Amino acid sequence: MRLETMSRIRQWWLAGTLCITAAAHAQNGALKPFNARYQVQWHSITVGTSDLILKELGSSGEYEYTSKSNARGIFRIAFSDEITQISTLLIKDGRVQPLKFRGDDGTPSTKQDVALDFDWQNLRVKGVSEDKPVDIPLQADTQDPMSVQISLMVALANGRPPTLVRLADKDEIKDFQYVNEGKATLKTALGDLETIVLSSHRAGTSRVMRLWFAPSLGYLPVQAQRSKDDKVEFSMQIKSLQR
Repeated sequence: MRLETMSRIRQWWLAGTLCITAAAHAQNGALKPFNARYQVQWHSITVGTSDLILKELGSSGEYEYTSKSNARGIFRIAFSDEITQISTLLIKDGRVQPLKFRGDDGTPSTKQDVALDFDWQNLRVKGVSEDKPVDIPLQADTQDPMSVQISLMVALANGRPPTLVRLADKDEIKDFQYVNEGKATLKTALGDLETIVLSSHRAGTSRVMRLWFAPSLGYLPVQAQRSKDDKVEFSMQIKSLQR
């Protein structure tokens, strides 16, 4: 496999796992601990798995949400180490507030690592992204790359799917538009599931992210796809779930 191809796949893997790391049983703002595994595909080729783990930190409404992604086969040449993202978040008054986010690409280098801290009292996001300092304004309801998905779970469980989401991504705040595309029956490793499909995109881009949420599983996302110009670049499908 050519070096530049592996480099592109590495960039895709990092972006993809950041976009779709989420699975939570949300009901009326509450989250239940879980361990879910997803199969990851790149242009219909299985490249690895992502394990998503949610832990409750005491009874104060804080949770730790972890994603662990590992390559398989020849793709281990490009991703020999485990890629991790960890978000510490707070559920308060029916809303999700990220407290800190850490992303590590698994290599000794810190050139693609991210560490963000959310100061809600002073409304700032501070930290380091790809070896560069971060200090940017923090707006209400801003999420990190993982807490954004927990926020979607809570929103759907309470019957209010979002139309706009603000995301603190590396060293900037990005706005994503969301559209409810309706219902669909999906065949999964957990059986046939009725789902709600949400799509998101940024203005001026042709990339679209779609997520399939299963109400019967507490709005667990059971499939995700990212496409560009209507062609699927990568996808994730649920393989197992433990609670």
